[in-house]
Amino acid sequence: MILGLTGGMGCGKSTTARLFSALGYERLDSDELIRGQVLTNPRVVAALSRRYGESVLTSHGEVDRARLAGIIFANSDELLWVEGVLHPELFAIWRSTFAEDPGRSWVVEVPLLFEKQLENWFDFTLCVTSTPEQQFARLEKRGITRAQAESRISKQLPLARKTELADYVIGNDGALWFLKDQVMLLAQKLKLQSREEAHEEKRVLPQKT
Repeated sequence: MILGLTGGMGCGKSTTARLFSALGYERLDSDELIRGQVLTNPRVVAALSRRYGESVLTSHGEVDRARLAGIIFANSDELLWVEGVLHPELFAIWRSTFAEDPGRSWVVEVPLLFEKQLENWFDFTLCVTSTPEQQFARLEKRGITRAQAESRISKQLPLARKTELADYVIGNDGALWFLKDQVMLLAQKLKLQSREEAHEEKRVLPQKT
């Protein structure tokens, strides 16, 4: 079982993923993989420095994420170019990780799941939603101004469209216990559905002659 988890900025994707992790899912945070593995990949560092010069690197030769973000979120063409460099590396990590333990259940946080048409990577997709007021309040606590948040959110699909595309939707406007209850109910449903599908696959296998 591989569950793709998405939603708007500040909607609580990471909190939801951690709740699935507590229920036995292995968690992959795509943003964390980008920060920790993709942006430290020498091929990626070289490609970014060729395009933007040394100004996009720190004094230690690492990618300065804040400077890079300032470039790509101000220019859609540059955002697309950088995604073209980063995403193949990310997908390679997904592929190798899933292959290492194909029997596990995974929850994968993917902010741009629908924007990049990545549905086929996953058995099911889940969108976490929240009101704009809650989103901006949570983002402000993370040091992201409303103007910065609005700029980044504007480059994503509207949350309403994501809910239309997702297989399942969870609302995160209430208390943590309510979110936890929704995650538990969905996990139970997914487990049951997986068992039914596995049984159906076995049932339709051709008989030996």
